[in-house]
Amino acid sequence: MRLSASPFFFLLWVQALTLKNLNYSVPEEQGPGTVIGNIAKDAGYGTLERGKKSNFRVLENSAPHLVDIDPESGLVFTKQRIDRETLCRRSPKCQLSMEVFANDKEICMVKIDIQDINDNSPSFPSDHVNIDISENAAAGTRFPLTIAHDLDFGENGIKTYQVTRDDYNTFSLDLKVRGDGTIYPELVVQRPLDREDQSHHTLLLTAIDGGEYPRSGSMQINVRVTDSNDNSPVFEKSSYVIEIPENSPPGKILIDLNATDQDEGSNGQVVYSFTGYASERMQDLFSIDPNTGVIKIQGEIDYEENPIIEFDVQAKDLGPNPIPGHCKITVKVLDKNDNWPLISFVSVRQGAISEAAPPESVIALVRVTDKDSGRNGQLQCRVLGNVPFRLQENNDNFYTLLTDRPLDRELKEEYNITIVARDNGIPSLNSTKSFTVKILDENDNAPRFTKAVYVLQVPENNIPGEYLGSVLAHDPDVGRNGTVSYSILPSHIGDVSVYTYVSVNPTNGAIYASRSFNYEQTKFFEFRVQAKDAGSPHMESSATVRVSILDVNDNLPVIILPLLQNDTAEIPVPRNVGIGYIVTTVKAVDHDHGESGHLTYEISEGNDDHLFEMDPGAGEVRTTHALWEEVAPVVELVVKVTDHGKPPLSAVAKLIIKANPEAATGGSSSTSGEPQPWDVSLPLIVTLSIISVMLLAVMTAIAVKSKHQDKETGSYGCRMAEYTNPPAGKGKKKRITRVTSCWCRARWRRGTRRAA
Repeated sequence: MRLSASPFFFLLWVQALTLKNLNYSVPEEQGPGTVIGNIAKDAGYGTLERGKKSNFRVLENSAPHLVDIDPESGLVFTKQRIDRETLCRRSPKCQLSMEVFANDKEICMVKIDIQDINDNSPSFPSDHVNIDISENAAAGTRFPLTIAHDLDFGENGIKTYQVTRDDYNTFSLDLKVRGDGTIYPELVVQRPLDREDQSHHTLLLTAIDGGEYPRSGSMQINVRVTDSNDNSPVFEKSSYVIEIPENSPPGKILIDLNATDQDEGSNGQVVYSFTGYASERMQDLFSIDPNTGVIKIQGEIDYEENPIIEFDVQAKDLGPNPIPGHCKITVKVLDKNDNWPLISFVSVRQGAISEAAPPESVIALVRVTDKDSGRNGQLQCRVLGNVPFRLQENNDNFYTLLTDRPLDRELKEEYNITIVARDNGIPSLNSTKSFTVKILDENDNAPRFTKAVYVLQVPENNIPGEYLGSVLAHDPDVGRNGTVSYSILPSHIGDVSVYTYVSVNPTNGAIYASRSFNYEQTKFFEFRVQAKDAGSPHMESSATVRVSILDVNDNLPVIILPLLQNDTAEIPVPRNVGIGYIVTTVKAVDHDHGESGHLTYEISEGNDDHLFEMDPGAGEVRTTHALWEEVAPVVELVVKVTDHGKPPLSAVAKLIIKANPEAATGGSSSTSGEPQPWDVSLPLIVTLSIISVMLLAVMTAIAVKSKHQDKETGSYGCRMAEYTNPPAGKGKKKRITRVTSCWCRARWRRGTRRAA
């Protein structure tokens, strides 16, 4: 057995490896289990990583019943006796082929030539043949003989013929060679025959092959010498060479033969026929008119089947004991571009190819053939369309389909690859063959948020667990690679962990409040949300979420001036102060912001006689009557401070204004230009103001601490607020209902009755 290896290199997907060709040969008739070769050794596959075993998988086998490969050792062996003559008949090349996938990463092309051995003897169609030869046959007259057949080929085929003579060199044997290499014998008359002297001759024709130990086969020739017929038909030429294109239509004239015989009558009347040794196939292709010698096409002429056709024609007169004349016809069939290119996939990558596969990754091994010859059989092969694949020509009409550039499943997840093969004939013929390649997803895309910064708004006093909004990230990958989960990155808001403020649903990115927010404490805060896919290794990205707290009118105004006791303050006023005198200034604070903290002052009750007026913005209470004390020496005013929130909240206080009998004034007002007498109540007012400021600071501190502990309930003075919480859910807002303290109202009513 002979081995020859001719590797040619190209990149496979995953690793840069080789596609190798291994050529083996094995004689026919070997028994089952005969080792032909060792792929593992002959292709140079090294040892694998520790713990891994070599494996060899047959992708394609032209004769799986005859040869196979051991999947672990790589030994190629026969499965049964191989008979070359049965397998390939008389084909000059008898070859088996296998495509082997070695170690799941390399393709090995294995070709096995089946060598012929001389195991068949030549044989003739029959064991004898009868030939009639006129006694007038001149020396040199030839008679074609039937040929023998040998199933062996090449050196083991027929090499020569021999004739055993039983006379004194009356006949000889001349050997001719046809255009296809076939040897055929002709019996030649060496000297004149004399029927009266010897009417029969018996010869033995032997065919001998060219084997190392030659084999032979014989046939007996019975020659009968007949009475004379002076002249034989003679052709114009002894041989004719004719060229015809293949696929010529039936009925087309091939040649018009003409043979002449100088005899007269029936002795000169010529009839034409094929020799008795013409094959049945040849007689199927052509017909001959026995009277005119016109040969016509009657079968399908195929260049690929028989590029050269040779046969013999004889012309024989109708006289007694005729001696036929012979001529040889050689038909050269001209190739026509009548065969379409044939595309076959030797092996195609199993399953999808990863989008991470590098360029030059192998997709398939393609074989392209054309039965035509010359230009008609020259092929050009390409991939149709703008796809990331190309064909690389190897040898023996093999092409490798490779990736041409990086793949992107997100751009296209499936390709329909069409291979076009075109020959160079005129007109050219082309064939196409398609198959589908699916692209396998790799985790090559990180999740992308729809925004870099998400701004969420929530009113203060929200319900813990309330839905605030959502973040959304898209990942164009699929499966686990495209499954996104959300989480909040660790951070602090002030000194407190962000996880005490908000939480996120890991599946859909919904963000929920973990606590109730207080606008007066925190107006906004930020944190980062991370989106991570489930690929391996995973990819991630993050976005900023800014939560703005919206102010809600949840704080009542608190009156800090004048200093109140049980929501009541007594204000002494000198007599005769005139119109426009500032009796007192009411000051209130509201911890809300914006319109909710904007306050308006008014006298709500006790000013029926319109003795006083109040500045709605500054809170100043002024006299509007010059002699108010004469109208009512004691006036109980109820002042009301209201914010501009929705709904508005308010606070009330009772001011008991008394005329001070110990102090008197000349009746000037704050609006006159004359000097005003000393107001004995001013030191008292200043002192009370200082005390009020100090109390205000203490009360503010207590209020802030109280609101931090329980935002739901708070009170200043006699205020009470009731919170009604609807069921939690998106868009549900808290409704605040203010109820004025019953105790305050009762106190105010008692004061009114006393004044009356």
